[in-house]
Amino acid sequence: MRVLVTGGTGFVGPKVVHALRARNVDVRVLARRRERAERLTGWGAEAVQGDVTDAATLDAAVAECTHVVHLVAIITGRPEDFHRVMTLGTRNLLSAAKNAGVERFVLMSALGTSEEAAATVPYFAAKLAEEQDVAASGIEYTIFRPSFVFGPDGGALPTFLKQVKLSPVVTVIGPGEQRSQPIWVEDVAAYFSAALDDPRAANRTFELGGPDIVSWNELYLTIADVLGKRRRLLHVPWGVAQTGARLTQRLPGAPLSVDQVKMLQGADNVVTNTDAADTFRIPLVPLEEQIRRAVGA
Repeated sequence: MRVLVTGGTGFVGPKVVHALRARNVDVRVLARRRERAERLTGWGAEAVQGDVTDAATLDAAVAECTHVVHLVAIITGRPEDFHRVMTLGTRNLLSAAKNAGVERFVLMSALGTSEEAAATVPYFAAKLAEEQDVAASGIEYTIFRPSFVFGPDGGALPTFLKQVKLSPVVTVIGPGEQRSQPIWVEDVAAYFSAALDDPRAANRTFELGGPDIVSWNELYLTIADVLGKRRRLLHVPWGVAQTGARLTQRLPGAPLSVDQVKMLQGADNVVTNTDAADTFRIPLVPLEEQIRRAVGA
């Protein structure tokens, strides 16, 4: 087995590469700049220069690979950016994978992806298009839809920790009652590693979540409890948050975009079935331990 990993230098990618190398799997990492993959090559992975938005670079990247793990995504941008990077980028990669005779294509999607969400948020529109294109490609596939992915060195958890550490009053957008199911980043990597050659994962979509379901209010109070802090929550109305995001989203370091506020305003971000747990039987890190690991990193 030889696996091409795209997005390998991002937040989730290095953990996926590490999990694969721990199995002694041959890994090739697609990187726009090879120097960003130095840590991964130190683990024995091969780095090739390329970009999913540049179709001409992908045939060589996929050559002789039997499997593809596709992690590339953006969180903010204009609708045309999501379409170019995620929708068209995935189509480029699928075309190269099909030409190379790839056996299985494993896609990172997102919990909450639906027709309804796609109609209002470009991120979900791109994720839905990716899923549909992968399923229609003719290549055997597995799609993962994780809830919020927590880790010590990326994603949203370090921001939440900073909020709770630095301020006696923690702002929460909206009433704080929407629920999520945070999953530890290395558990996500374990799912990707397991799905590559498990016949039970063929042509299936799995929702991923951790063992604990919490509201936003409960999440912040759990973080405060682990940190040994007493914190008060201040709720910011949705309309105020939307206005603030609209005014600041184009500025460097803006906390949230309008689309991200819409995503927070959506339905609960929790899994609706036990398919992933039943299929893979991967032991998952509880939320409080996730926080402790991030604090101790």
